[in-house]
Amino acid sequence: MRTPPESFLIFKAELKKAQLEKERLRKAYEEKLADMNRELSRLKEQIEAQQELMRTTIDYAIKLEEDLGNFKEEVENEKKQRKSSFH
Repeated sequence: MRTPPESFLIFKAELKKAQLEKERLRKAYEEKLADMNRELSRLKEQIEAQQELMRTTIDYAIKLEEDLGNFKEEVENEKKQRKSSFH
């Protein structure tokens, strides 16, 4: 059996190096992608929590505004009742 030419052996070695480098890059890419997905997930959770806090704050502000309106009405009605009872 003949030995393959030296250029073929060099090519084969270079091909093997390229395949190993390709695999290393693929693993690095997948790892970085997984890290980014974890970070995006964490950010999404934070945004959802902040949105919920904003909703709660707005609901509370609306309730306070309604309570203030009702209180003003009660004060006005009380003033009218006092004026009418003195006359």
